[in-house]
Amino acid sequence: MKCPFCSHPDSKVVDSRPDKDGSTIRRRRECEDCGRRFTSHERVEEILPMVLKKDGRREPFDRMKVIAGLKKACEKRPISVETIEKMVDRLETRMQEGNDREIPSSTIGEWMMNELHEVDEVAYVRFASVYRSFKDINEFMRELQDLLNK
Repeated sequence: MKCPFCSHPDSKVVDSRPDKDGSTIRRRRECEDCGRRFTSHERVEEILPMVLKKDGRREPFDRMKVIAGLKKACEKRPISVETIEKMVDRLETRMQEGNDREIPSSTIGEWMMNELHEVDEVAYVRFASVYRSFKDINEFMRELQDLLNK
């Protein structure tokens, strides 16, 4: 693995441990050139379905893209990065269990909105406002009213 400090291509593993839930391995590494230490995380590469976009394009599922969208919705809210990552872990598990080769981006968005609804209502409304592309204030108010009625 390339050293993040000197970019030397080789490092050696000094220590390996599974994370709390066993889904990733935390590796402590040491650069063979500069001797500095750094941490890497390793996870099993799973085959996930292609994402079918609204315009008909297909693209590979991008975990980091989903995390970035959730982080934006959760900005300045009391939601940890760990919570966001667990939500995306559940999404990936759900996608794998479905055995579909393609999944519409709208389905992914709905699943993430449901997750956010359980975690933080403000983050939910933020995500919904971008995801659903409200055309005017009335659509936005209807969504808020539905939230209040629940």
